[in-house]
Amino acid sequence: MKTLAVAPTVGGLLAEGARALEGAGLPTARQDAEWLLAQALGIERFRLCLDPDRGVRALEAEEFRRLIERRRAREPLQYILGFEEFRGLRLKTTPLALIPRPETELLVEWAIELDQTDGPWRVAVDVGAGGGAIACALAAAAPRLRVVAVERSPGALALAAVNVGALGLRGRVSLVAGDLLEPLAGLAVGADLVVSNPPYIPTAMLSQLPREVSDWEPRDALDGGLDGMAVHRRLVARSPRALKPGGWLLMEMGEGQAEPLRECMEANGFERIEARKDLRGVERMIGGKRG
Repeated sequence: MKTLAVAPTVGGLLAEGARALEGAGLPTARQDAEWLLAQALGIERFRLCLDPDRGVRALEAEEFRRLIERRRAREPLQYILGFEEFRGLRLKTTPLALIPRPETELLVEWAIELDQTDGPWRVAVDVGAGGGAIACALAAAAPRLRVVAVERSPGALALAAVNVGALGLRGRVSLVAGDLLEPLAGLAVGADLVVSNPPYIPTAMLSQLPREVSDWEPRDALDGGLDGMAVHRRLVARSPRALKPGGWLLMEMGEGQAEPLRECMEANGFERIEARKDLRGVERMIGGKRG
């Protein structure tokens, strides 16, 4: 007598996927399994809990297990899903650019806060724009603001173009290829804000990063040179020429970099210099006003 194969269910696959990811040492195993099953089924994640006994077709179960194997190999969840949420915006993600992170959301929030107290601003420049997270978030939050996004990586710039277009921001976000502020040397109108998430990991520490970062995210967007601040120093030195008097420079930075960057900004004529902490209490951002 033949035994009928039992179709996998949502609940059963979630348990299976979570076990596999836990075995790989992933602390977010259950959460990742939920995201990946929702991706395989083409539904929103919250719908999984509505019917855990729902049967899953063989092809969908096979796709889920394939996604689980990618995650077990430490491919970032955001690259597998192909998107990340950033300040309420859904951004396309690929290994061509850094994954947008909550720390950078705080940098954008600081910029919006300053726009309300020192603004209204008209022109902002996002240096090293990557996939366009900062530029898109600023443009979405401040409809009057024109944002120039500068990026030297052709792949990252192409990804930023996809995100700008998908969010309907082509009219207010301009994408420019080049290094730091060099493409803006002939800009007739100075910027109110220069904002950047530069690479800030010291070269010697790159090998100590989690595999999700070191094996997948672009090295050029991580490697900040000998002490992690090589790009910051160049940006601080060049920003005064791009900023209007009273304009602001805001940068993300690594742990322990606040004091040397404060000294660098003071030496280049910046005032009202302030360092701010991230959600873990680490000084993660620094900003100053052009004197």
